[in-house]
Amino acid sequence: MKVLFVNASPHGEASHGCRLAREMIETLRKAARVEVVERDLTAKPLPPLTRDYARAITSRDADASRFDVSEQLIREIETTDVLIVNTPMHNFTVPAALKLWIDYVLRIHRTFAATPEGKIGLMRDRPAFVIVGSGGFHRGEHAGQQDFLTPYLRYALGSIGLQSLHFLLLQGLVRGDEAVSEALRCARDELARHALFASDDAIAL
Repeated sequence: MKVLFVNASPHGEASHGCRLAREMIETLRKAARVEVVERDLTAKPLPPLTRDYARAITSRDADASRFDVSEQLIREIETTDVLIVNTPMHNFTVPAALKLWIDYVLRIHRTFAATPEGKIGLMRDRPAFVIVGSGGFHRGEHAGQQDFLTPYLRYALGSIGLQSLHFLLLQGLVRGDEAVSEALRCARDELARHALFASDDAIAL
């Protein structure tokens, strides 16, 4: 089994979401041989999109080298069985580092086709888990802000063919250790309902 772990948290290994992702990977390793590919979007930022890239996207005879970064990121997804994304919620939506990754991954004629009915994904579906860390609450009875992150990611990743998307919400992380523990407990309970993590010896893709 090959796992792609994309980390968009500026806190790196100190991120609660990153620690949860490591737990998930270790759980998978108890039942199968797992190869992990890591893409840290803050420790090693992606280069910004350039005018040459924008021109290549709309060109019928583009220089293939303009897509080197995009192609590498797409291949990382194509060759993986499970995708894990750890991201904070910044100002109600995805951080800039993750948005840039998405801009490279969503590529017309490569990961999606444009049709009169909308974008059609060209990539094989696979289990994808998005860990969302937030200081406040955007879901449930304590919600005090809007959430544009989860619907955006569901639509964006769905546009390339990733439909089996599961969100693990770590909310209220600035409200002390008890809140953090509760958020992690809820996320682990949610994970336990998925076939991949239902038991230590049952892996079902």
